[in-house]
Amino acid sequence: MMKVRLLLCALCLVVLGCSDQKAAELFETAAFEENQGNIPHAKQLYEELVHLYPSAKVTEIARSRLEDLRNRE
Repeated sequence: MMKVRLLLCALCLVVLGCSDQKAAELFETAAFEENQGNIPHAKQLYEELVHLYPSAKVTEIARSRLEDLRNRE
């Protein structure tokens, strides 16, 4: 039973690590689009990041960027 718990914990850590990596990649893409002046696509990507990865490290920054972009309209 202890081995099963350890295995499940290890699996959770791998999944969480992957989600942070995916969130970071999505954030980088959104920031790139924003810097290129493609604001609608940047907003879409930031929204997707916030929705899919609410607890990722970069999500708070994405929320801030999204709010800033919305206030520019």
